[in-house]
Amino acid sequence: MKISVFGTGYVGLVTGACFAENGNDVICVDIDEQKIEALNKGILPIYEPGLEELVHRNIQEERLSFTTDLVQPIKDSLIIFIAVGTPADEDGSADLKYVLNVAETIAKNINGYKIVVTKSTVPVGTADLIKKTIRQFTSQEFDVVSNPEFLKEGNAINDFLKPDRVVVGAEDVRVAEIMKELYAPFVRTGNPILIMDIRSAELTKYAANAMLALRISFMNEMARICDRIGADVNNVRNGISSDSRIGHAFLFPGLGYGGSCFPKDLKALVKTAADAQYDFKILKAVQDVNISQKEYFFPKILNYFKHHLEGKKFTLWGLSFKPKTDDIRDASSLTLIDFLLAHQAKVSVYDPAAVNAVKKIYDQKLDYGKNNYDALQGADALVVITEWSVFQRPDFNKIKELMRGKVIFDGRNLYDPETMVKMGFDYFAVGRKISLNHKAILP
Repeated sequence: MKISVFGTGYVGLVTGACFAENGNDVICVDIDEQKIEALNKGILPIYEPGLEELVHRNIQEERLSFTTDLVQPIKDSLIIFIAVGTPADEDGSADLKYVLNVAETIAKNINGYKIVVTKSTVPVGTADLIKKTIRQFTSQEFDVVSNPEFLKEGNAINDFLKPDRVVVGAEDVRVAEIMKELYAPFVRTGNPILIMDIRSAELTKYAANAMLALRISFMNEMARICDRIGADVNNVRNGISSDSRIGHAFLFPGLGYGGSCFPKDLKALVKTAADAQYDFKILKAVQDVNISQKEYFFPKILNYFKHHLEGKKFTLWGLSFKPKTDDIRDASSLTLIDFLLAHQAKVSVYDPAAVNAVKKIYDQKLDYGKNNYDALQGADALVVITEWSVFQRPDFNKIKELMRGKVIFDGRNLYDPETMVKMGFDYFAVGRKISLNHKAILP
């Protein structure tokens, strides 16, 4: 099929590359000339495992191209995906100006029947606004479809090529059949293409992310209870996850969720509920828990160092909000860095992918290690923020030699508490039970 994708951010780039990989002719459109110039040279603006190879291969085989031309891709394509940003306003509502700008551009250049698909995460009712916008400028026939993405950063290529499900919101059965044909190669193993009404499709993305965020915040609350009563959250997690009604996913406590989706989508869903005169109390609580969880180590650090952090060196392992991405939006690392700098501590950091993104914010305020061990030189404390694989089996004897102090704050529960204590570390995790001869410092 002939496809155009407006927007070359995370969603647009993955969408375009994956459709091209399955034999479609795809052109990705963006108004950012520097970005398009770089993409045509095979230089990507984001880090995502496997994406660079996919883009290079499909450019070389002439199935994928990039342009700033807003007109010809519309004329040449049957299906036009809108994958531009929808940043959150202060009240949580999604800013749809970029989406509606694309809709107007489509309307002014449409030359025959088109299927306009929203791939961006948009609030309920956006499809109606797109229809209204396009209809103002043309009498040509078109349909609008909602096709939300469910991509996990760090696993986006696999999520797109082998989706759990494909959600399509369409009003016309013929349009639904075209979308099913487009996605058929991705669901050959039998996973469903769910056809539904447009408003339900628009709401499904928000509902999915809200449920996952709820599970994360629930386990973080359980971890705090474990801290106070001497239980081990790992044992609790194993005990409940073996229940088939609950399962294993998204039950790992840590330092809160971040990234581009969960924080923004929860705000948007709370706003949607408020607009419908409904107070979504449980999601507000999820948001509050997540904010407080990012500060989980604050009192433990202050108590351990007797409230004197000035001149102490803290090494942070991990900066991105999760592994296999360079995304630091709403990352827990930023909250901790700000806290440490405010207390005149020295901060050294290492991350396999996100260092450059952090440098843009903090520049010379931080020290940047060449690798995880280099960042540890002379550290008074190690704080593990992100569960990158390189941090999961380190050389603890080497860590002891490099560090000046002997304390590890493990924000992802990567290490065994008893082993850490036996090796001579003061060890603090999230809701883990520590041996009796090691006093936990509670908030």
